[in-house]
Formats: sequence, C-alpha cells, structure tokens
Amino acid sequence: MKLGGRALKIVLGVGIVIFGLIKYYGSQEENPYTGRTQAISLTTEEEIAIGLQNAPIMAEQHGGMHPDQQLQNMVDRVGKKLVDNTIARETPYQYEFHLLRDPKTVNAFALPGGQIFITYALLERLSTEDQLAGILGHEIGHVVGRHSAERIAQSELANTVATGAQVGADAGMLASQLGQTLLLKNGRGDELESDDLGVKFMLDAGYDPEALIEVMQILKEASGGQRVPEFQSSHPDPENRIAKIKEAIEKYRG
Repeated sequence: MKLGGRALKIVLGVGIVIFGLIKYYGSQEENPYTGRTQAISLTTEEEIAIGLQNAPIMAEQHGGMHPDQQLQNMVDRVGKKLVDNTIARETPYQYEFHLLRDPKTVNAFALPGGQIFITYALLERLSTEDQLAGILGHEIGHVVGRHSAERIAQSELANTVATGAQVGADAGMLASQLGQTLLLKNGRGDELESDDLGVKFMLDAGYDPEALIEVMQILKEASGGQRVPEFQSSHPDPENRIAKIKEAIEKYRG
C-alpha cells in the first residue's frame, strides 16, 4: 500500500519521536550518591570537560575573578571542608570554587563536573561562614545530583519530540512549549534536591543548616520582592524552599 504525503509525514514524525523516547529511556541510570534514577546523556568525563571549558567564559561574564585573595581563600576553605566531609569526596568530580568580581549580580551557580561560582554581590550580603557553607553546599548538590547532565538529556528529548511533531503534524511549536514547561518544572525539582543535599552536607561538615534558611531570606530581600510567579520560574519561591529546608533539617538531624 502506498502512503500519501501526509500519511508518510505522520509515520516519519512518529518514528522520530519513538527514536527519541528509546534513546532517552535507554540512558536511565541510578545516581549512586542520591539513589535517584535519571536519564543521563553525558559521561562524568564529559561533564568535567564541559565545566572546565566553560568556567573562563562564565568568569568573564561576571567581570573576572575577584582580586581579594583572602576572600578567595575563605571560599576555597569552606568549599574544601564541605567536599572533604561529605559524599562529595567520593564522586569523580574536580571541585573548584571561584569568587567572581561582579558587584551587582546576586548569584551563585555550578557548572557540570564541579566548577562552582559565587559573586561578590552575594558574598558581601552574608554575615557568617555558615551562610556561605549553605550556598556552596547547595551548589555542590547540583554537581552531585548531576542536574546539568540530566537537563541536557531532557532538552535533547524535548527537541526530538518537537522535531517529530513538526514533521508529522505541524505541531512543533506546541511540542516545544510543552518541552520547556517540563524543563521548568524539573528545574524547580533540582533546586529543592540541592537544598536537601545542602542541608545534609552542612550537617556532615559541622555547619549549622539553619543558616540556609537565612540565605533564602537574603535572596528574597535581594530580589526586592520582584518575582515572577513560581509556575513561570525555574526556581521555587524562597518561602516554599524554606519550608522544604526545615523538613530536611528535621529529617537529617533526627
């Protein structure tokens, strides 16, 4: 039987989607450090390489490294204490901590493979070493949780589904929007998992996890109350994060 043009497009589109799903679910593996099953499309070596390659680019975007070596030493010391006293030391990643010069952008973030950054604009708002440990512990959580590698795999699936939908039913835009919604939802899950891991790391390293709640309040103040609704943001609202952090503190202290 000979397929018509539209029928052939539908068959091709469905085939593309099936290929993407097989590839995605075929890459599922259990994270040995969190116990969570994830779809991962990168090896740990590739994660490390991506982080090292992009670290100078990220630093340049934030004005380069901060010139105060004493402040950098403090960030290094707290970061090292967190790694040395937690499951992070068992991972294959090369943890490096960078204090960025940026005096305006209140932010901290992690690249795949262990490259972790905090801006001076955020550091100067902190009043205790425990607060700094809360931020760095959260970012170490992103690395241990392999969140970047997981998002890359999900982005690849979303793009494949969008391509298949566009080929098969001219619905590529709708599929793309659905894919972005999924990524935003999963992004919020990453933040909550990193908060949970951050609490555990802080306790294991001898820091007060209550300081992570103080960090959430600092971030809320820094935003000036100007927040997009949570369903439009890749980050959960600080109030929701505080509630989850309190649950984690009770869980790990218990």
